[in-house]
Amino acid sequence: MPLHEWTDRRGWDGVHHLWITELLRWVKPRLPTGYRAYIGSAPTVAVGAPPEKPDVSVRQWPEEPSTGSSGPTIPSLPSEDPDEEVAVALLDPETSVFVESRGRLVAALVLVSPRNKDRPVARAGYLARYVSYLLEGVHLLLVDVHRRPSGFSFADRIAEELQIRQPSCPPPLAVSYRVGEPAATGGRILAIWRRPLIAGGPLPNATLPLTVEAAVSVDLEQTYQRAVEDAYLA
Repeated sequence: MPLHEWTDRRGWDGVHHLWITELLRWVKPRLPTGYRAYIGSAPTVAVGAPPEKPDVSVRQWPEEPSTGSSGPTIPSLPSEDPDEEVAVALLDPETSVFVESRGRLVAALVLVSPRNKDRPVARAGYLARYVSYLLEGVHLLLVDVHRRPSGFSFADRIAEELQIRQPSCPPPLAVSYRVGEPAATGGRILAIWRRPLIAGGPLPNATLPLTVEAAVSVDLEQTYQRAVEDAYLA
């Protein structure tokens, strides 16, 4: 199934939902024992509660009976009107495939949507999210089939944030990041696989790293084909 040209094409939201589901179905049976894949939105790196005892515990004591009238326990808002009330843009929830092991997030597979980069605040917010995955040691597979906005690429911006020299990598593309062993100069070794995508051409396989030694080869072509067929776009 050749990749569609998504610049002016409608129907992406439906394809995104179906494709991310197909990607989960592809990844899940190929995981090693002890790994779990699920669809979620922007989790913290720690999926479950830590097994260790906390350094600080909080205990709630029963309230003593009141001996007389008292004011409200919660401070009230100031009586005067605010100087200004404005509507601000928020980041839309981004559903992705996440892989965890032993209660810890180890990998994320992200399908970029147009709203992830249609505004400066969105581009900055999602860029910070993707970079934070890598800084926390989470492997990342980022798939972006949308050309717009012209001149912007998450792969290029991630490289800038991490001070990595690389040739320009405009979308559409798939890029994989494996966070590896400690580097001699400090930090960790980051392995990168860049796969340019071409509208009208077949989709390649892409790497979803799990550890330095283990990874899942993700068939973007087959999963995309099933998604667009279910969306009546084939």
